[in-house]
This record gives sequence, C-alpha cells and structure tokens, in this order.
Amino acid sequence: MKTKKKRKLKKNIRYFFILILLVVVASSLGWYLERSYNFKNLKVEISYKTVNTKKESSLSLVMVGDALIHGTVYNTANRYANYKGYDFKPMLKNVKEFVSQHDLAYYNQETILGGVELGLSTYPMFNSPYEVGDAFLDAGFNLVSLATNHTLDKGEKGILNSRSYWDKQTNALAAGSYSSEEARDEIIIKEVNGIKYGFLSYTTLTNGLKIPAGKDYLLNVYDKEKAKADVLKYRDKVDLLIVAMHWGVEYVTYPTAAQKEIARDLASFGVDLIIGTHPHVIEPVEFIDDTLVVYSLGNFVSSQVGVERLTGLMLSLDVKKEAYHGKTKLSFDNIEGTLIFTDRNNGYIVYPYQMLNNNILNGYKSYYDKYSKVVTAYSNKVTVRSLEA
Repeated sequence: MKTKKKRKLKKNIRYFFILILLVVVASSLGWYLERSYNFKNLKVEISYKTVNTKKESSLSLVMVGDALIHGTVYNTANRYANYKGYDFKPMLKNVKEFVSQHDLAYYNQETILGGVELGLSTYPMFNSPYEVGDAFLDAGFNLVSLATNHTLDKGEKGILNSRSYWDKQTNALAAGSYSSEEARDEIIIKEVNGIKYGFLSYTTLTNGLKIPAGKDYLLNVYDKEKAKADVLKYRDKVDLLIVAMHWGVEYVTYPTAAQKEIARDLASFGVDLIIGTHPHVIEPVEFIDDTLVVYSLGNFVSSQVGVERLTGLMLSLDVKKEAYHGKTKLSFDNIEGTLIFTDRNNGYIVYPYQMLNNNILNGYKSYYDKYSKVVTAYSNKVTVRSLEA
C-alpha cells in the first residue's frame, strides 16, 4: 500500500511541475509578444454599416387616343402649310408642352400613313400624309400603335410605305404592323431611367379586309395564343410591358364582355399596361390585379360629329420600379386624366378642357362632369384634372 501511495505522490508532483512549466512558458511568451508587437497600444475598431440594397427608379408616361385623319383634317393641314404640303403641328400646339415633358408618350395612328404618292383619301378607306407623323413626333410622341381596323385600307403597299416611314424614326417605337416576318418577330427592348420596356399592339377588327395570304406579319390581328406567346417572349426581359388593343364597339362608353375577357387574359399573361382604342369615345380605366387597363382613350384628332366623339382622354402617370433583395416590383402612381376637345369648327385644334370657354364649346362644364364620371367609374385610383388646375 505504501508503495502505491509513493507512486501516486510522485505522479502528482510530476503533474504539478509540468503545470508550473506551462505557466512560465505562457508568461514568457506573452511578455515577448507584448514587447515585440506592443499589443497594449493596439486598438481594434469594428465598424457596423447598414447596407441598403433597395433601388428605386421611375419614368413618366402620357397617352392619347386616335389620330383619325379625315379629308377635312388634312385639307386644313394643307391650308396651314400655305397649300405647299401639310402641317398638322398647329393642331397640337396646346398639348405639345405637356406631352413633351414625359419620358414616354403614346398615340394611336388610326389611319395608315401611306403618303401622297398613293393618293390621300378619307372615310371609309383612309390614307394620310407622312406629315401627320411629323407633327406627332414634334409634339413628343414616341410610342405609336399601327394596328387598327383601317391598317389595310391601302393594302400591302400602304403598310410598306407606313413602315418605311416609321422605321426611319429612331426616337419612336411603332408596333402592330410590319414589313416582314423577321421584323414582326424581333424583340425590341428600350430603356428609360433604368426601366426596360417592351411594346406590342393588336387589333380585333379589319373591317372585313383580308391580309394577303402568307403575310400575316402585315397586321397583328389579335389571337389569344399568339398574344400569349408574344408576351412570354418579353416578360422576363423587361420591367414594363405595354400592349395596345384596338377593340370594342364604336360610340359605346363602357367596355364589352369581349374587351373584359381579353383584358383578363392579357393580365394573366403578365402585361402591365393595356391601352385601348377604337370606340372613338372615352371608356373607363380600371385595375385587374396589378394590371392597369385603359379601355378607350377616345379620339384625339378627328372630324367626327358630336361632343362625345370630339372629347378624348389624355392620361398621364408615373411608372415606379423598386428593386430589393433581387426582387422587382412595378407600380403606377399619380394616374390623372385630362379631358381634351378637338375644335372641328376652327382648325381642328386640340384643347385641354382647362382652356375651354363657352365660345369654343358651349356647356363645356357639364360635359366635363359627364366624361369625368366615365373615366373614374371603375377605379378610385384614377383622378381627372379639375377645370381650375
């Protein structure tokens, strides 16, 4: 037993000396490091910064309805040009400043710009001079819909002339009618203020006129599956996707069941903004989930008879893009309509209702009230600019 106790004592003593040795070595090492590197004077600062990955960008957009160029309209433009060509710019002088302030400005070229070489013509088979486009470009318009029920009025030659004109306008994007299948299938993506956008255009009507066999590219006639395929080609490449629709029933101030069905389909495909024309009168604006639908902007410039056909809607809004943690959200803000009136009796000059008086349009205030209610009938997110603004 004594031998075992001695062995245990020796073992404990050995552990004790090893521990003492470790303490001495550690102390010596600390002293050496302190002298060599002066750790006492070393200050370690930890900085915490908040990284904000949220990015915001926006663009402004304005839209108007039909440029419906009757014979009396282009004859007046001829007079403005002192009978040497055609000048439509005076007709747009009252809206030019407002339109040109926007990043994107849309209008519907109802009548084909086939040029004087094909012979100008009026209702029911229209053909308009190129100077119509010149005036709208001068006023700041840069999105143009070419798919209407009058696109085929001058046949293939009219469309080729039209596309030749629009293809030269590098600052404008025209859609809905093309000179080749390759041009129709080309994916064109533009960008403003960091927001990428695409633009498509379709018509549901051709006035019974037939597209030449094998040349469907000449006019985008709406087909649900074709439109879906077109939308999907753009959807993951752009932030904002706009579709112009020529649809509905003329002179009816509410959307038809067919319009609503198409709007729902386009919304489900992922379209952000649907801009409607053809009824020649104003129809309401509404949201389908996050998709903004403008059923009809009415006429912009025309010689049609009746206040409701001479009153149109100029709708402006801000497109806002928010990018956060790899996700993008698009929204529409400041959606405001301005009612406009074409004075067909005095030079086809377009007036915002704020510039009207009873000499230009007798009872204009009552018409303002009437059409304002049409615009806002489906949504409280849309306002109409007051007459005093």
